[in-house]
Amino acid sequence: MLIVNRATSGITPISIDAIMAARDRLSGIAVRTPLVRYGTDATEGDIYLKLENLQPIGSFKLRGAANAMAVADPDELERGVYTASAGNMAQGVAWCARELGVRCRVIVPDTAPKAKTDAIERLGGEVIKVPFSEWWQTLINRGHDSIDGFFVHPFADAAVMAGNGTIGAEIFEDLDGVDAIIVPYGGGGLSCGIASAARALSPTTKVYAVEAETAAPVAASFTADKPTPVIRTPTFIDGMGSGAVFDEMWPIVESLLAGTIVVSVAEVAEAVKLLAERSRLVAEGAGAAALAAARSGALNGQRIVCIVSGGNIDMSVLSTILRGEVP
Repeated sequence: MLIVNRATSGITPISIDAIMAARDRLSGIAVRTPLVRYGTDATEGDIYLKLENLQPIGSFKLRGAANAMAVADPDELERGVYTASAGNMAQGVAWCARELGVRCRVIVPDTAPKAKTDAIERLGGEVIKVPFSEWWQTLINRGHDSIDGFFVHPFADAAVMAGNGTIGAEIFEDLDGVDAIIVPYGGGGLSCGIASAARALSPTTKVYAVEAETAAPVAASFTADKPTPVIRTPTFIDGMGSGAVFDEMWPIVESLLAGTIVVSVAEVAEAVKLLAERSRLVAEGAGAAALAAARSGALNGQRIVCIVSGGNIDMSVLSTILRGEVP
């Protein structure tokens, strides 16, 4: 189901200068990931995959974390860093903290998958599990009273979005005539970073969010023309979806995104399975959601780039999906 954003607000996106400066900072840290054609079925359309699951931490989050920490005050970093993340941003921050030799702590919701919390600990991060409501409040407060150090916000941060925007710059260098880019929506930092690059480099390209029907606040907000909370039902698609569009993000989301495509949990599971079977790629739920949206037919006849945002999926969940079942 496609929900078109009819708003016309004109908030300033992340500048292309900031995105290109981030690109220079990320040299030698983040991988310039491949952009590959998807599928062998001619009926599925002109679909390409941007493989952010091939980053060293298995997720695009390395880009934003590295850029945010690169522009931070070194004195602040010496006190250590922390973030609030379901797993992937946490790994990005932990990776960069390890490289800098500083302490890293991560506040995660108690529903965070073991594959992601194990990865955080392997990278030297300390995992602090809290109820989902406390985790979300940490995002709203931009920090936690009980933790000292430099807080890296996982999405509502200009430096993070600039780092994410480098994905868009790479896409437009590698492929002409892109009609649409579909991006999984968690907090909006990825979609708005890429949409900022698109506005500067390819103004005719439209950027769409993808959400699961079990957590689709962008669709509700576009329909109502204002931030509108929804009831969130947790699923295996842990890397995207919340109960609301973050207040700080709404103006830029409304300004930059052309709409959102809502898919079912079963459609996402099928996309995970297809990526493994046809493209030999491991994607987590959020990482496969853009392909599910492209295959839904909402944007038929267009040249589409799907952001495969990450590949950090529990092996038990992946096994269930490969058996043809929905976790």
